[in-house]
Amino acid sequence: MHDANLEGAPGDPRALLKPIALGTIVAAVAFTAYLAFQTDRAGETSFWLLAGGPTIALALVSLGVAGRRSALWEELKPKSGDFSLGFFAACVLFAGAYAFVKIGLPSTSPRAMWLARIYLQTGDPNVLRAHPGALMAGLIVVAAAEEIVWRGVVTSILAEKIGSRFAWAASAGLYALAYVPTMWALKSPSAGLDPLLPIAGLFAGLGWGAMAKRSGRLPPAIVAHALFDWTVIVMFRLWGESL
Repeated sequence: MHDANLEGAPGDPRALLKPIALGTIVAAVAFTAYLAFQTDRAGETSFWLLAGGPTIALALVSLGVAGRRSALWEELKPKSGDFSLGFFAACVLFAGAYAFVKIGLPSTSPRAMWLARIYLQTGDPNVLRAHPGALMAGLIVVAAAEEIVWRGVVTSILAEKIGSRFAWAASAGLYALAYVPTMWALKSPSAGLDPLLPIAGLFAGLGWGAMAKRSGRLPPAIVAHALFDWTVIVMFRLWGESL
């Protein structure tokens, strides 16, 4: 990933803008994720707005600041084969998630409530399936926004500080960190703090980050992200009734 923001020489006050931007992104997503996953927002429109809205806003601001001729915009240009690569990656990620759930979260274990709480937050699956077009459009927009912010902007900022070799992995770590507050929002009386979203953020973030680093672009990761979300929310849910 390439730099898409303001440059600042050492000692230049502008050099502080990128670390501040990094902290702002993590804090904003962490705060709104905690609010989104409060029990009283289960199945409510406010859940979806808080879960995806802030990241969409951050992505739009990033694209606006970067400018149409920036590397960030270049990384968004699609190429032949993006969908196939994204589809394959989504299948691999789903297989890993399915295995994790079957092995680590058996239905007889109190830990199964961790997954149940997350799904209950998304609302009635029949209601979601009644509006497939709107849901798919929303998932694509949010997936694109998350990839722009985390695999684009955040990775670029980290690459300047620690080098591009490890920036994609560090970005996945921050992506997971932003969802740590949901451990308390989703806390179960029987199973305790719910670590599933931070765990999912770390491993999915590593996968999408590796795709972005290898291709030098974001569309394959966007496709994989959107298809994975669609699969686990609508098609083959990891908890509850599937199609």
